[in-house]
Amino acid sequence: MSEVDSARFRQALGHFCTGITVVAAHSGEEPVGFACQSFAALSLDPPLVLFCPSRTSRTWPVIEGTGRFAVSVLAEEQRDVSSVFGSRGADKFGAVEWTRAPSGSPVLAGALTWVDCELDMVHEAGDHYVAVGRVTALGDPSGGKPLLFYRGQYTGAEPLRNDLAPMLAWAAPDDWL
Repeated sequence: MSEVDSARFRQALGHFCTGITVVAAHSGEEPVGFACQSFAALSLDPPLVLFCPSRTSRTWPVIEGTGRFAVSVLAEEQRDVSSVFGSRGADKFGAVEWTRAPSGSPVLAGALTWVDCELDMVHEAGDHYVAVGRVTALGDPSGGKPLLFYRGQYTGAEPLRNDLAPMLAWAAPDDWL
């Protein structure tokens, strides 16, 4: 079995478009959070989501220690928010408006929606962790477009033309979460 070059791996997977979220918690002293592309729905019953923090993250131990977190799904016009939370700045929450989810975790103003969670389990996975959260509350979705990341840069979503939609539909509802 041959080794996979990490730069080539990153380049290949850069062709998979991802949404951008901010995963955040409140430690009781101050809010913490980071920009996260590795977020996904995991289960409908029970409602579970997952995200993958880096083992070197300084924010992850605080989030893990609180046992709860909220995920804000960023809107297309929130590139600056993504940049703030993707950097190692000191006071990320001083640069944005936010409120608290029912758990007390921060949710960002202008996000498309948010998901409030209790940490359910954590798995070690290479240079990251896989954190699974049990969903406890949901924000109302807005009608905006998502902020996306593709091939190393921000991009947006454009709706497909209606005449193409039937050809690109999923085969059956149970194929999709």
